[in-house]
Amino acid sequence: MGIGRPISMDKERVHFNLARIKKGGKVFEVVVEPDNAIAYKKGAKMDIREVLRGEKIFSDAKKGEAAVESDMKALFNSSDPLKIAGIILKEGEIQLTTDYRDKLRADKKKKILALIQRNAIDPKTKLPHPLTRIENAFEMAKFHIDEFKTAEEQVGDVVKKLRAILPLSIEHVVLRINVPPQQAHQAYGVLKKLGTIRQEAWGSDGSLVIKLEIPAGLQEEVMDKLNSMTHGGVDIQLEKEIR
Repeated sequence: MGIGRPISMDKERVHFNLARIKKGGKVFEVVVEPDNAIAYKKGAKMDIREVLRGEKIFSDAKKGEAAVESDMKALFNSSDPLKIAGIILKEGEIQLTTDYRDKLRADKKKKILALIQRNAIDPKTKLPHPLTRIENAFEMAKFHIDEFKTAEEQVGDVVKKLRAILPLSIEHVVLRINVPPQQAHQAYGVLKKLGTIRQEAWGSDGSLVIKLEIPAGLQEEVMDKLNSMTHGGVDIQLEKEIR
């Protein structure tokens, strides 16, 4: 599912978590619940009312200035705030407050470091590195956490950076995943971000069979994500372990 323009943030300090679009030389904004807004923009199916903090379209939310109805009708062919909000979310930008952005980065950093400690070993001693050692190497590597990507999507890039500083070896597994046709295309996009696709086959009914290589410690996260997405309809088998 396409998500329109990429999620981004204003360089100026934002006082609300917003979704914003500029159309016809005019600005339209809605105040949002940030977690739900990010999920909605990435294609999650939910009632847009769960995303919005009030069903109102602004020209400047900070000043409390409402958008002009005639402008909305001219540029969106509607004055329905829910319909317009959906367009803003999918085609516009999400702007986060500095505090919330910092919180997201801190949470994702914590999870990334935990994933590395759980999966990686020192190839010389065959023992895990202490968390403080991994944290120190992370700071030296100056890796920039992307608050709009999951920890699982970023851990591979972090490991590549850390290997220049810290000897790391990570065990991998290959999973054979059979996804029902209803969720196959959505799952394919998710799986591409979580690991390396070694083989794929599309059934005549639209189902997907894929062999995915991932760090061994990500198995539980991948299984939980796919089971949630397919309402338990996915079949996952361990194909092999790679040491």
